[in-house]
Amino acid sequence: MGRAMKVGVVSDTHVATLTAGRHLAERLMAGPFRGIEILFHAGDRVLPELDLCFPGVLFYAVCGNQDAPRAGLPEQRVVTVAGTRIAITHGYGSHADIERRVLEKFSHVNADVIIFGHTHRAVCRRVGSVLLLNPGSPTERRTAPFRSVGILHLADEVRAEIVNLGQ
Repeated sequence: MGRAMKVGVVSDTHVATLTAGRHLAERLMAGPFRGIEILFHAGDRVLPELDLCFPGVLFYAVCGNQDAPRAGLPEQRVVTVAGTRIAITHGYGSHADIERRVLEKFSHVNADVIIFGHTHRAVCRRVGSVLLLNPGSPTERRTAPFRSVGILHLADEVRAEIVNLGQ
């Protein structure tokens, strides 16, 4: 696969202003996202300028159910990074069967990793050969036990981790 790559994964940021986005970016880049080369944002309050808060980082985002069409973001996307096929969507509807729905949504793309959000609850597990990753939310835990983000490690083996940001 080549050299190892560290990728940041975030969702459900719910930032309303560029100032709030910059503050969040500074905290993440000084902590768990230190050294990331790419950032995936799985939707909900993705400011169109949010990519500017992460200088030098390749930024991929999708819109969530709380994003206005003004963001101009796709509902889903599939990218290949370091030989790993990564699908990303926000998710929708009931939290109870969201994993099944995102797996079905991307069943035709042969994804190695599916990133989603919506529930604010972190998920990091394999279903067959697919790694499901929901980073939770770094700002609003709602019913989740803690605020969180995800880190995706791309190397000979693809793995991910959830970073607990506290309550």
